[in-house]
Amino acid sequence: MGILDMPWYDRPGNRLIREGAEKLSDSELLEILLGKTKNGSIVNLANKLLKKYNFNRLEELGFEGLKKECNNDRIVALKILSFIELNKRCNKLVKGGYNKKAIISARQINDMLSDKVKNYKKEVLFTVLLDTKREVICIKEISVGTLNTTLVHPREVFKEAIKDSADSIILVHNHPNGNSNPSQPDIEVTKILKDSGRLLSIPVLDHVIIGKDSYYSFTERKTFS
Repeated sequence: MGILDMPWYDRPGNRLIREGAEKLSDSELLEILLGKTKNGSIVNLANKLLKKYNFNRLEELGFEGLKKECNNDRIVALKILSFIELNKRCNKLVKGGYNKKAIISARQINDMLSDKVKNYKKEVLFTVLLDTKREVICIKEISVGTLNTTLVHPREVFKEAIKDSADSIILVHNHPNGNSNPSQPDIEVTKILKDSGRLLSIPVLDHVIIGKDSYYSFTERKTFS
């Protein structure tokens, strides 16, 4: 059955207006988002996708894989990927990244960035720049690749902090292998950057490593000397 075969009052759009979005199933919400497909029923496509994959698996397919699952309809594939990315950005806002809440725990940092980095294949180092109230000014990507003292230079880390008048910073990077425990190079880089922050009067408050299902905080583990 297609949407046009349904009674008008049972169509997802009308139900959303009448009952609210929270009353609709995942499939119905996806049907509204996609609108139509050039090949077959959008209802059948939405049900097929959600029966076979959950939303994060859809993202992992990438554009080409998703287009194939959507009967080679590139527009539908683009809509789904755009929706997933918008949802991730919304989650980042809701979880405390930019809602003017003071950063008081490593968990907040993990919540802000875990969705962003979960599918990264390489390590990426970020700095979270904080103002005097420990509210987020912005997040800067500093380097890509395994952390070591030759790749990560204090100049690059603190350049943006100085430019944006940050009062303090938090270092964040991901471990694509899923293990959030620090490596020896992680420990060495952290010490160098923390010492540099002292000299510049821009303290490094923490270094948070994001794994698959966990995070490691140097401050919480009291390994921050």
